[in-house]
Amino acid sequence: MNFTRWSARLPGTQRRAAARTDDLVTEDRLSEGAVPAARAEQLTVPVPAVDELPVREVLDRVPALVALVHGPDHRLAYVNDAYVVAFGLRPTGEPARRALPELEEIGLLPLLDQVLRSGKPRTVKSRKAPDGRSYTFTCTPVTEGHGGGGGGSGVLVFATDVTDHAEAAERLRASERRQRETAVTLQRSLLPQELEEPDDLRIAATYLPGGTEAAVGGDWYDVITLGGGRTALVIGDVMGRGVRAAAVMGQLRTAVRAYARLDLPPHEILQLLDGLAMEIDANQIATCAYAIHDPNEGKLVYASAGHLPILVRDESGVVLRADEPTGPPLGTGGWMHASGTIPLGPGSTAVLYTDGLVERRDEDLDEGIAALERALAGATGTPQVICDRLVRSAGVTAEHDDDVAVMVLQHPAHTGPDSDLFRNAALELLGGVEAAPRARAFASGVLTSWRFPVELHDLGVLAVSELVANSLQHGTPPMRLRLRRTDRRLIVEVTDGDDHLPRRRRAEPGDESGRGIAIVATIASNWGSRRTPGGGKAVWCEFVLPKG
Repeated sequence: MNFTRWSARLPGTQRRAAARTDDLVTEDRLSEGAVPAARAEQLTVPVPAVDELPVREVLDRVPALVALVHGPDHRLAYVNDAYVVAFGLRPTGEPARRALPELEEIGLLPLLDQVLRSGKPRTVKSRKAPDGRSYTFTCTPVTEGHGGGGGGSGVLVFATDVTDHAEAAERLRASERRQRETAVTLQRSLLPQELEEPDDLRIAATYLPGGTEAAVGGDWYDVITLGGGRTALVIGDVMGRGVRAAAVMGQLRTAVRAYARLDLPPHEILQLLDGLAMEIDANQIATCAYAIHDPNEGKLVYASAGHLPILVRDESGVVLRADEPTGPPLGTGGWMHASGTIPLGPGSTAVLYTDGLVERRDEDLDEGIAALERALAGATGTPQVICDRLVRSAGVTAEHDDDVAVMVLQHPAHTGPDSDLFRNAALELLGGVEAAPRARAFASGVLTSWRFPVELHDLGVLAVSELVANSLQHGTPPMRLRLRRTDRRLIVEVTDGDDHLPRRRRAEPGDESGRGIAIVATIASNWGSRRTPGGGKAVWCEFVLPKG
C-alpha cells in the first residue's frame, strides 16, 4: 500500500499545502526585488514538500489514533503506533468487524458504510472506547489512484483523545444537575406538603418542574382556611429561574399566609404583596391570583396581578373565564388592584394554573387557554383525576421546558344523606330589647333540630347570645344571625352595618362590659371578624363537632 496517496486526506494537509503555495508565490515576488536580498536568500532555502515526507513514519508518530480500512467490508490496511498502544496489535487484511472490534462496540461501523457510500467525511464527538477513554472520531473517504485511473476506495479513521474535555463536561453537567436538584428540593419544600381541606371544597394540586435541562422556576400555590367556612386560594409564578426564583416564591407564599389571616378582600391582599415584592427585589416580578370562596354566597371573589384567568365549569358543563379585572404583575408598583367575582355554586369546578400549562412557543397564549377550556369541559371525576387529565391534554411530559402548577377545586352538590350534614339557618335581627331573647330561642330550636349533643347545643346558644349582644351594643342595623353546620363544625356568624372590628380585651372585675368576645374565644374552637364588601362587619365563631 502506498501511503503517499492518502496524505492529501489527512486533517490539516490542505492547509499546509496552501501555506506551501503561498511560500512559493512569496519566493517569486522576492526574486523580482520586492524585499531586500538578504531576506530573499532566507526564503529560498529549500523546504521538503509534503509528498516527499515518509508518511508512515509521520503517522506512527502522530499522538492521535489512525486506522485505514478499504473495501465494502472495511478490511484493515494500517493502524499507527498510537492505535496499537491503545488497543493492541491488529491483524491487517481482516474485516473491521474482526480486526477492529472496538469500533463495532462504539457503533462506528455503520458510519464507515455511510462515509463509503456518500463520499463525504463524518465526525462523531466524544465516544467512550473500551479502554475507558473518550475519543472524537473523524472518518474521511479516500480513493486509490489519481486522475480517474480507477482503484479501490477506503476510509481513513482519525481519533483524537478528548478524555479530559469529556470529563470536564461531565463534571459541569453533574454540577448543573446538583444545582437543579437543590432548586427543585427548595421549591418543593416551600410548597404545601399537604393541602388544607375545607369543609365545602374538594381540592387537588399538581406541580411539575421543567425538564432536566431547564432550571426550576418559581411556580407556587396554596390553600388557606380563613374560618367561618371561607377559604382562600392562591396561585402564582415568580419570573426567572433557579434558586433565586424559588427563594422569592417562598417569601411571597409566607407573606400571603400572613396577610390572609387579616381576612382582607383579594385586591387588598395583592396591594400588600405588590409592595412586599418591590422590597424583596425591585428587579423581580411575579404574577399572582388570589381568590376567596364563601359557600353561602356561591361565588369566587378574586383579584389578579398579571396572572392567567381562572376557569370555572358550572354544573351544566359550561366553562366560564374570569378575565377581568387583571392588574399588572407584583413588583411593578403604582397600581390599584380591584376585585371581581365569578359564580362557583354547588356542582361547579374551578381551575387555577400557571403559564407552563398553556403557553407554547409555536402558538398564541389564547389558543392554549381555549384548549384548556375544552379539556375542562370534558373532564370529570375527582379533583386529582381532573388535574391529571388537564396535564395530559396539554401535552406536558417529563421533558417539558417550563414548570407547571395546577390546582383544581370542586364545590360538591350535597344530596341524599350528605344534605343533612350541611345546613343553613338565618334570622334577621330588628333590634330592641326582644332581639337577644329571639336570637337565643331561634338558635336553640335550630340546634335541637340538627340533633346536636346537649353540651354543644348549650355552647352554641351561649355563643349566639354573646355575639348578638355585642352587635346590639356596638353595631348598627341591618343585623343578621346565621347558623351553619357542615360535616365537621358548627359556625355562628353575626353581621351588622358598623365596620369597627371587635377585639378581645381583659375586663376588670368592676367592668360591666367587655367580656363577650373573651367568653366566645374561650368556649369556641376558633373565632374572628372581618369587614364585609358592602360596608359593615361579620363576627363569627366555630365549634368542632364530635367525631361520629
